[in-house]
Amino acid sequence: MHSYLKKIENLLGELDPTAITALDEISTTREFKKGSYLLRKGEICRKSYWIEKGIARKFYFEKDKEITTEIYFDKDIAVSLAGYCLQAPSKEYIEALTDISAVQTDYSSFQQAKKLHSQLAELDFMLTEYYALWLEQRLWQLRTQNAKERYHWLLLNHPQYLQQISLTVIASYLDVSLETLSRIRARIKNDPFI
Repeated sequence: MHSYLKKIENLLGELDPTAITALDEISTTREFKKGSYLLRKGEICRKSYWIEKGIARKFYFEKDKEITTEIYFDKDIAVSLAGYCLQAPSKEYIEALTDISAVQTDYSSFQQAKKLHSQLAELDFMLTEYYALWLEQRLWQLRTQNAKERYHWLLLNHPQYLQQISLTVIASYLDVSLETLSRIRARIKNDPFI
């Protein structure tokens, strides 16, 4: 994933001045306070968010239970993809778990800019591929790894953030109960090989 992110960063560094100007005109940096929503269920996802700093999550309710499907860290794209691409009401919420800073890009303006600047169309394609790669990795983890392995992956890849995320959200993201998460954390703490 990091190597693909590097490709995106390289493309951004190679954008011609007119493409940079067009992207700057349709993007703004926004600050969101912890607990605020970038998107609510039923809203049309008219913006994509490139998280520069902070943590957000995507979740939905099923039978009065919150189910966290995605956690967004620095350099992640926060979006309800179906709602964004289809410009249809979202089934999910996107919530700031900490104060966050994100570059917000308007869907309609970006569609117009891509018609005028082929490099922006290439950027859009690469961002979509990046999201697809992330999603494939997440599905692989859910289907092939147990909860301890998924938690260990979070520890290895995002240790600086885990203290900022509630155990309830982490348990939901891992698809385990709070009790199971507590047992996993105790085992990892006592396991000298991890």
